[in-house]
Amino acid sequence: MSNETLNYPFVQRRGMNPNAGGPPPGVERRNAFSNAYDGLSPDAQQLAEAIDQYKFQNRRRFITYEEMLSVIKSLGYHK
Repeated sequence: MSNETLNYPFVQRRGMNPNAGGPPPGVERRNAFSNAYDGLSPDAQQLAEAIDQYKFQNRRRFITYEEMLSVIKSLGYHK
């Protein structure tokens, strides 16, 4: 796989009928995770929100361990 193929944006096509009046083609669906934090401790909530913010700002659906470590360090945690 060449590097050029990695630069194309992800397009969600599963379950989308072009005649159903859904989001226009090329628009990525986003899930709202706000209620997923209800059972977490305050520290875990802060981490989850920071990771979700990082994923949103960087247009990432999944992050690597290195990216997660950078988010954790940005919150002030250290070894």
